Amino acid sequence: MQRSSQKILQLLKTRTVLRPVDLDELGIPRITLQRLYLRGLVEKLARGVYKLPGIPVSEHHSLAEAAKMVPKGIICLFSALRFHDLTTQTPHEIWMAIDRKTRLPVHKELPIRFVRFSGPALIEGVESHIIDGIPVAIYQPGKTVADCFKYRNKIGLDVALEALKDCLRNRRCEADTLWKFAKICRMSNVMRPYLEAMNA
Repeated sequence: MQRSSQKILQLLKTRTVLRPVDLDELGIPRITLQRLYLRGLVEKLARGVYKLPGIPVSEHHSLAEAAKMVPKGIICLFSALRFHDLTTQTPHEIWMAIDRKTRLPVHKELPIRFVRFSGPALIEGVESHIIDGIPVAIYQPGKTVADCFKYRNKIGLDVALEALKDCLRNRRCEADTLWKFAKICRMSNVMRPYLEAMNA
């Protein structure tokens, strides 16, 4: 048990957060994590998510927590914009895309807002970023901008336009890449006048 505890504490130094299911692949009994929590050696961030006390985390740590809770989810829209520095707004929820057929996850500990994508709109443009030692799936800037136009009624056209301008001005992606994702998201007709005006 002592060896298992040491393995968990060592692992938390590099991965920052752990779920009990992560211990299965290492052959460590899940009860070990619970015992470390009861002894005050690990902190519970949310149900089934643990970290070392006092370990500093990055500004995007909540995205790592969300990725742990919803492994098949993809950070999108407002949260992806914030991650890529394409908005000045700070969302109070974590926006996450899930497959249209996936059962809606329930996580009361973390404010996650789910949107449903399907087909190429779900799988295209996904990048993996390491945040506090955790791999997090996040849509790349061009895909995020196209998604913002698709969901402009939810997040506002002004947000989508600001993201488009910042994306091109800061060279976060090329106009061709934006066109590609506009087609994937079926937003070509909506985005065309704005793209043409900015490239004129």
